[in-house]
Amino acid sequence: MNKVEIFKALSNKTRLQILSLLKDPEQYFPAQQEGVQANNQGVCVGHIQQKLGLSQSTVSEYLSLLQRAGLIVATRSGQWTYYKRDEAAIQRVAESILNDL
Repeated sequence: MNKVEIFKALSNKTRLQILSLLKDPEQYFPAQQEGVQANNQGVCVGHIQQKLGLSQSTVSEYLSLLQRAGLIVATRSGQWTYYKRDEAAIQRVAESILNDL
């Protein structure tokens, strides 16, 4: 676990918002294309972009940073990429903060 990368990823309010939205995808992204349920594979980057009102390149960069920090995982399905939180990793971060800081 690279704490510097994690804290860097968490230091931006939009990236925090992405993590918050992905915590309850059924509430924030109820209908997705091709019958993929938000709680199964994750949320398509296009839906995240629409929800945030930012360019796709900005959202993709934010998602990439969160993924490099190990806070989210990506699943590729055809031309689509779906993102979801890595709950186990987030739990490890929380425990590390409690124990080490």
